[in-house]
Amino acid sequence: MQRRFRLRDSRDFARMRREGRTLARGGLLLSILPNGLDHNRYGFVTGKALGKAVVRNRVRRLLREAMRQLHPQLQTGLDIVLVARQSLVGKPFSTVRRLLEDLCDQAQIRQEVKGADEG
Repeated sequence: MQRRFRLRDSRDFARMRREGRTLARGGLLLSILPNGLDHNRYGFVTGKALGKAVVRNRVRRLLREAMRQLHPQLQTGLDIVLVARQSLVGKPFSTVRRLLEDLCDQAQIRQEVKGADEG
């Protein structure tokens, strides 16, 4: 994911906890807050409670890839933070992606992609 799409500053994460809207589903938390920019920024939180570094890195890679694929379908101008919980560890990519899609639909930030059903 490009650098401009990354949410890295601890002040931004603190602002998300304070002001953001949070939804949870199946071991994944999604926090959303408008950012006033013309693009989205994404943050990924995988705490030590998930396991050792190998486990945390795998979960983070799955979340990043799922978000990368979903990015073109999302509304712009949002800060989005994904927090992984223990029950997400060991899940296949298809499950992680489906959870993320469900959360984005629940938050009403996913747009219909034109041309996807045509053909």
